[in-house]
Amino acid sequence: MIGRESACPASPVTAIGRLKTRDEFLRARDGTRFAAPTLVLQAIRREEAAEAERESARFGFTATKSLGGAVVRNRARRRLKEAVRLVAPKHATPGYDYVLIARAGTVQRPFAEITRDLERALAKVHQAPRPRRAPNSLRRDSQPPLPRGRAKHGQQ
Repeated sequence: MIGRESACPASPVTAIGRLKTRDEFLRARDGTRFAAPTLVLQAIRREEAAEAERESARFGFTATKSLGGAVVRNRARRRLKEAVRLVAPKHATPGYDYVLIARAGTVQRPFAEITRDLERALAKVHQAPRPRRAPNSLRRDSQPPLPRGRAKHGQQ
């Protein structure tokens, strides 16, 4: 009998930590978010995790009913799981929880696009947030607003 180890020595099985409870999924919703044509990625750092859990990244997968029937949703989740299996070892950050939400493109687009979108999403959620510009009314260099209405020349 041939064991699993000798059947495919070139393809090691990578264990992926999984999000299982509703609370874990909801907590990831409060983190950073990146939307791509094939998926939406939500990420949040685990603070209360034990030391052993901080050494790995955990993933959760979801597909809403608006995506289609059960067959379509399951296919979308399977494609996302395979993309994570291929991409996560190099691009995921240990100590983070990630939720991948399937979009219509998850089922329709080529698999290479899913992996490319996931790589880009993992890079974007870990970038430092860009500083937001203040609204015009709060900027120092902004001009006062022009008066509204029909002011006559020379009057305000």
